[in-house]
Amino acid sequence: MNFSDIQPINENKVLFIKKDKILIVADLHIGIEKKLIEYGVNTFSQTNLMRDILIELCEKYKPKKIFLLGDIKHNIPFSTFKEKKDVKDFLKTLVEYSEIHITKGNHDGNIKDISPKDVIIHPSSGFIYKNIGLFHGHRWPTQEVMECDYLILAHSHPTIMLEDRFGLKNFNQCWLKGIIKSDKLTDKYSNLKDIRFILMPAFNDLCGGVAVNIEGVLGPIGKIIDIDASEVFLINGSSLGKVENLKD
Repeated sequence: MNFSDIQPINENKVLFIKKDKILIVADLHIGIEKKLIEYGVNTFSQTNLMRDILIELCEKYKPKKIFLLGDIKHNIPFSTFKEKKDVKDFLKTLVEYSEIHITKGNHDGNIKDISPKDVIIHPSSGFIYKNIGLFHGHRWPTQEVMECDYLILAHSHPTIMLEDRFGLKNFNQCWLKGIIKSDKLTDKYSNLKDIRFILMPAFNDLCGGVAVNIEGVLGPIGKIIDIDASEVFLINGSSLGKVENLKD
């Protein structure tokens, strides 16, 4: 598989591998509304909206598999009854359309217990599909995952901070694409080549974000990528160039 086979669906925070009919989504954070309410932010649930978007994409693209790259749920260490029900109902709906794979994120401690039995759960260290390594991003992936030609990860909820001529700062969700150089991997892994990666935006609009041109990338992978040389793409497909040209 070529890197160009992995493409974002325009105006959606979803990747699609057309030749294999695979949708990839990350950071749903079902149940985040409870935490926001605790902080005084009153908002409506995104769960049904996210479900409806994915149903629409399933009906249009007819995926054979859907990969969910972690943080399906939000609250830790305990989930509310409503969150458990919402997660289970959400996954039950997706199972009707495709084979579902989940790689566990840092918010997914009990995800197996509340997932339908047909959902395939992978460890947080990631899994492999052909020559692609997929993982959430809060912990180091396995040697085998890092031996893949391409990596797809999430966790950092990437945004880009843009400032207009009046000094008003706007934060926009984005995709980040780049290369991890092999010489950055020798302390943790052995006999690896350069690896191309895609960092996915959070699917849930209520998630906060980390501005890649200010704070970089969260998680262990953030320590080894060349952030300045990485390329930024907005959700509408616009290319903003390299991060180094988007800093103050």
